[in-house]
Amino acid sequence: MSSKLNHVAIVSEKYALITKFYEALFGMKGSSRVTPHSAQTVGDGYVGLNINPRKPGRPGSLDHFGVEVDDVESVLDKMKTKYTAAHWIKRPSNRPFAGITANDPDGNVFDLSQKKMENRRHVYEEISGEQNQRYISHVALRTMRPDEMARFYIDIFGFAEQNAAAGDPNHYLTDGRVTLSLIPYDICNFVGQSILAPGMDHVGFTVEDMTAFKTDLDDLVGGNPVMNAPTVGFGKEGAQRLELLHRQAPYAECFICDPDYTMIAVKSAH
Repeated sequence: MSSKLNHVAIVSEKYALITKFYEALFGMKGSSRVTPHSAQTVGDGYVGLNINPRKPGRPGSLDHFGVEVDDVESVLDKMKTKYTAAHWIKRPSNRPFAGITANDPDGNVFDLSQKKMENRRHVYEEISGEQNQRYISHVALRTMRPDEMARFYIDIFGFAEQNAAAGDPNHYLTDGRVTLSLIPYDICNFVGQSILAPGMDHVGFTVEDMTAFKTDLDDLVGGNPVMNAPTVGFGKEGAQRLELLHRQAPYAECFICDPDYTMIAVKSAH
């Protein structure tokens, strides 16, 4: 089975601003087929980043990830046979990347698609397969049963598990280029700080050079202050959150937020 993590989705009322942030800082390229009032799609050459307008009753947040498979029906048949708590629904035909949205047995949401789905043809034509120097390398979610969910994603999508360092409780599953990080959820991790529920945690980028990246970030915010977001780790509660982030994403060298507070873990290629 050939499966790939093909997109990450953010919901934001600042969707136009967020799009420009990822284009300016990470060099992501926008799709030529989107309209200004709809969801914006940018990509690193391999993974798409969808920034969806926030609608009534929907929180702004890092929302879900997507997987492209060779044959959707065979995946759904396997889920139906082996994982009765995994369900799915078909999506409207105008949604980029996604033909079907499903949940894993812990309730984590992901999209399913395949290249031959007609309404996604133009999106795939614009993904060259050649990643930028700055690219999405990790997608992380907090989940109640990480061991079981690791087995689910390995079984359903054929992802390979990478070895974690001693003492690291996370599971790292890869499609060969992008890693899905499964973080054990424990409410006790949030003592002294705002409590987060299970769900999407952060998106991870790899950059060519950390010094150059931080210089570009300073230049971006200096040139356009609306691109700024609060410093991660500021204040007593922020310091506790930053310490937790380092434990949950030990591969990261620094953490930043986009202007709508989506957490980004950054590491250098070397």
